Amino acid sequence: MKRVNHILLALAAIIAVISGSGEVCAQHLNDKLLNRPYADMRRWHLGFSVGLHTQDLRFTHNGFITPEGESWFIEQPSFQPGFNVNGLFDLRLNDYFNVRFTPGLYFGNRDLRFREVNTGEELKQSLKSAYLAFPVDLKFSALRLRNLRPYVTAGIMPAVNLTRKNGEYIKLNSSDFYLTCGFGCDLYLPYFKLIPEVKFCFGLVDVVDHKRPDLTDDPAKQKFTQSLKKAASSMVVFSFYFE
Repeated sequence: MKRVNHILLALAAIIAVISGSGEVCAQHLNDKLLNRPYADMRRWHLGFSVGLHTQDLRFTHNGFITPEGESWFIEQPSFQPGFNVNGLFDLRLNDYFNVRFTPGLYFGNRDLRFREVNTGEELKQSLKSAYLAFPVDLKFSALRLRNLRPYVTAGIMPAVNLTRKNGEYIKLNSSDFYLTCGFGCDLYLPYFKLIPEVKFCFGLVDVVDHKRPDLTDDPAKQKFTQSLKKAASSMVVFSFYFE
């Protein structure tokens, strides 16, 4: 939660800075020809995005020891880039606030490492995933600075895991739920808006499937799930929106 608080404080500072700079620079809008000067006055905006992201798992262990005296520690030592594609449905509330709905697919992979504390024995698992996500964000934008308009977002993101494979050491639940925050900038081009954005997603629920009937024929693998109290997921997403 400390990391979340730090990011929220940083976003609050960004809001203050971009709002102040927007009021100062708005006086000079006429110094340069504006692209798409009335684009933000429309009630609805449609678009799409493509991007890259990383998926992380934060494990909480419970100190479980097997009858054989084994104690297993599980971690995700590295990150791999994933791919995401989203639609964009944007509702204008007023000059500063919009509500955005950006359903999409997130394809990624997590490499997990299992280490036995006493012997140092190691095992690995490649945990592939495809999430169908339904992000809803409140977008706060500064005043337009010629052909730029910075903004920050905050919202929620329910997600459904479409790739659950039986027989693995660790299996994830079919659903997840995130709190999100981010920042970006509307770039007004002659024929459309290009919007680069960075978003941070913090999982709020335990994503480990602790009930493993699929391991009935291989009960030795259950020790890995039994070693976990919970695991929370997180993502960092870098997207380009076209609106």
